[in-house]
Amino acid sequence: MRRAEGKKTGNGYLNGVPTGRIGERPYWVLNATLLVRAAHQVGVAVFLAAFLLDAVPGPPKLYIAIAVGSGILLMLSEWMRHRQIFRELAGMITMLKLLLVGAAFHGILPPAATVLLAFLIASIGAHAPKNIRHRLLF
Repeated sequence: MRRAEGKKTGNGYLNGVPTGRIGERPYWVLNATLLVRAAHQVGVAVFLAAFLLDAVPGPPKLYIAIAVGSGILLMLSEWMRHRQIFRELAGMITMLKLLLVGAAFHGILPPAATVLLAFLIASIGAHAPKNIRHRLLF
């Protein structure tokens, strides 16, 4: 049977798009990441709101800890499945996001605009199709 989109490759993607190696991840980890992702969104939302609304002198430390801790757990979960995550677009987006947020937090770049830009980059990257998000860059 011929596929209109092209042939499937060994890593499950069409048209030979070079993506990172795929490993096994226990099903319970996948389910746990749903709760971790929800916590991450809450932490990041408060972090973003603190910069955009100037309601507080800075983001509350509790929400910084939630955003950072859950972000680390999410990256570990993704690494279990995508062993070359830092060679993929998803890993590069994460590194860029961390650099932008760090520069905004320390006043190197304009805080509100930079944190908003990091949030937008992360949102677009997280919702890109898998064959784009996990494409090997180098």
